[in-house]
Amino acid sequence: MPDTGTGSRRLLSFDYGLQRIGVASGQEITGTASPLCTLQNRQGKTDWDAIEKLIRQWQPDALVIGVPYHIDGEQSDMTISARKFGNQLHQRFHCPVYEMDERLSSIEAEQYQRNKRQAGGKRATKGQTDSIAAAIILENWMTHHRDTDHD
Repeated sequence: MPDTGTGSRRLLSFDYGLQRIGVASGQEITGTASPLCTLQNRQGKTDWDAIEKLIRQWQPDALVIGVPYHIDGEQSDMTISARKFGNQLHQRFHCPVYEMDERLSSIEAEQYQRNKRQAGGKRATKGQTDSIAAAIILENWMTHHRDTDHD
């Protein structure tokens, strides 16, 4: 795994799914992430042109991909698909790609949306939940690496 370094990198994260890919951006310096958008996969195929546009626009120093595992830590078919997507990101854009265990990030994103609705906010679409999940994945990755970099 590449050195995660410290501090001020710009990052994009992806919550990969077969139908949709949630995308978020963040910066290590603040340790925060923001949902950007959700990309639709077309007939099961990744929209690489849309991803390329995002990478050109945001110019990230690294990419973070959420990798789903079963609750017991075992891999699933989606684990393999997400890792394949991460490998393709690296091959196409020559940018470091880091994995983050995304167990429960979608549930956390849905809970965030429920809390927002209860506070008077609008109901989110499934796509918005995907991009929120990508932001949660990225913030969790930054927190994990900040905590482990100082050990």
